[in-house]
Amino acid sequence: MLENDNADNAVRPDWSDWAALSARVALGVSFLSGIADRFGLYRGRNVGYGNFAGFVRYTAKVNSFMPSSTIPFLAWAATGAELFFGIALIVGVWRVWVALGTATLLILFGTAMAISFGIKSPLDCSVFSAATAALLVAAYESRCTERK
Repeated sequence: MLENDNADNAVRPDWSDWAALSARVALGVSFLSGIADRFGLYRGRNVGYGNFAGFVRYTAKVNSFMPSSTIPFLAWAATGAELFFGIALIVGVWRVWVALGTATLLILFGTAMAISFGIKSPLDCSVFSAATAALLVAAYESRCTERK
C-alpha cells in the first residue's frame, strides 16, 4: 500500500488503495444496515422500515409499476442480493464482479425509484452516486488484477 515517490524519495500512502477499500466497506455496511433495519434490529428514532412487513410495503411503493404478486419475491431477492453483496464487499472477495453486481443492483433500485417517485428521489438518496462508487471500485480492482 505504499509507493516510492521518486521526486523526493519519501514513502507515501497510495490513496487509491484506501479509496477503493473505503468505498467497498461503506457500500457493504450500507447494505447490511438496510437489512438490519428491515429485520427490526434498529430501535428508536430514525428507523426506516422497522420490520420486514414495512420493507415489503416500501418495495411495493418503489416498484409501483410491477404486479403486486411479484412484490414479495422482489423484497426477498433484494434482501438476498444486499446480504451477499454487503458481506462480499467487506470481505473483499471477487472484487470486480461483486462491485459490478452492486452497481447493477443500485442502478435498478435508482431506476425503480425514479419511475415510481420521480428522478429527485434517487438523486436525493445518492443511489446513483453509490452506483458510481461501485463502478469505480470495479474499474480500480480490474486494473489491479491486470497489473498482477
